Amino acid sequence: MPTHIPGLRSPSETVNGLVYFGRMIDKIRLHADRQLPEDWASALGNAYPNSFDARCCRFLQIEYDALVSEVLAGRSEEHLLQWAYTQGRQPSEEEIEIWNAYMTKLGWRDAITERVKFRLQEASYPENAVETMFEFIDLDEGRLEL
Repeated sequence: MPTHIPGLRSPSETVNGLVYFGRMIDKIRLHADRQLPEDWASALGNAYPNSFDARCCRFLQIEYDALVSEVLAGRSEEHLLQWAYTQGRQPSEEEIEIWNAYMTKLGWRDAITERVKFRLQEASYPENAVETMFEFIDLDEGRLEL
């Protein structure tokens, strides 16, 4: 059964052309409002080095806790992305293109493939329902139909 969380966007949605960043902001806000599932809290930010939050922060070269402070101050997502570019680094258009392609394809014939298969099995979806982790997230959250 899909996990529908109002206010949590797809990881594929972009903020000024950058995938995943908006979802990370949504998770911070939802967690602060106690609207995020409790078992998700332990995986926020840099809790796991290969989490998407951690990858995004490393890509932008920002500290997750500093981003949380900015988000909770009520800043817009465009402001937050500009803040990240100022505090960390501003990737070039080509670097953003590479980031987007990398993130949207994670799980397709790479080190994450087995994790996608495990998550599909764990959620009782067909073995080959999706190929990437972004697709799995959208399937599991009800944005993608089988």
